[in-house]
Amino acid sequence: MRTIVLGVGLLAALMVAATAMASAADNSPGAVYTLTNSPTGNAVVAFDRSADGTLALQGTFPTGGTGTGAGLGSQGAVVLSNDNRQLFAVNAGSNSVSLFSVRPDGVELEATVPSGGIRPISATLHGKSLYVLNAGGAGNVTGFTVGRDSLTPLAGSTQPLAAGSSGPAQVSFNPSGDTLVVTEKGSHTIDTYAVGSDGRVGAPSSYASAGPTPFGFDFDNRGNLLVSNASGSASSYAVGAGSIAGVISGAIATNQGAPCWLVASKNGRYAYTANAAAGSISGFSVGQDGSLSLLDPSGVSAGLGAGSHPLDEAVSNNGQFLYNLTDGSHTVTALRIGEDGTLSVVGSIGGLPAGAIGLAAD
Repeated sequence: MRTIVLGVGLLAALMVAATAMASAADNSPGAVYTLTNSPTGNAVVAFDRSADGTLALQGTFPTGGTGTGAGLGSQGAVVLSNDNRQLFAVNAGSNSVSLFSVRPDGVELEATVPSGGIRPISATLHGKSLYVLNAGGAGNVTGFTVGRDSLTPLAGSTQPLAAGSSGPAQVSFNPSGDTLVVTEKGSHTIDTYAVGSDGRVGAPSSYASAGPTPFGFDFDNRGNLLVSNASGSASSYAVGAGSIAGVISGAIATNQGAPCWLVASKNGRYAYTANAAAGSISGFSVGQDGSLSLLDPSGVSAGLGAGSHPLDEAVSNNGQFLYNLTDGSHTVTALRIGEDGTLSVVGSIGGLPAGAIGLAAD
């Protein structure tokens, strides 16, 4: 009997320790990154994220390229690898892309290479494959193989945008990595590319968007595509291997102006659009089938104020915080994500230059 009691006691102690470790992991600090996009020298601005979600400046780290000094009309200008050990940034002014190693005290530049086109505005990573969306000229997507400290062009990976498309906004792999997606604001279309086992993509296919002006997008945990439509709505789609398999939710109105950027929560249950013209963020519930419905009928899950002009968004790796690049005040705003998807403002940090772009968080 004594042995059984000791066993139960040990089990209880182990359970308490495991719970404490999980809690500590949930509250672990991290970092948030954006880009200055300066035409005289682009740089990553890094912020430490504390356990309560607030940010403190970590430092500014040159990319080795230049920006444009103005918004790029895109999502995904700066992205992290899944293990948060590498950071990638586009240099739209110098037609290049940069690779950084993530360090405890900031980021370290490892390589800056030509982007394979003109005016790179968005990037995406799956495994060791990086694709860059070049919006200038005829536009294209170009692939790279990612090393520990290198970016090597993937021969034969460059593909044009779909015929008749215009106004590209974002490129991203779907979660399984078999499909590359590009939204096209001007032509109201969505391009898809099938991804081969060698990382190269095939010719694009084009699909009509369910809502005008498709812009930023993300995926839920089942691989459904969730898209913000800058005209005033959000839509969702089923994605097949290299294709759009069908519309799930058509143009679901946000009741807010210019919902251009969209990110999903880490648990895939919610999605948030940043409404540039309304100074607000709209929250959506995401059904198991990928369907969208507003959390609040007004479309306002968080108000950031008149003239705030919210742009890019990112969710912390622990899923507890939503960050917004708040262009009107040149700040990054931190918001806590509630269990029910509601948002509450935690604070903000300023000092960013006009024209800052992109947001990534770990």
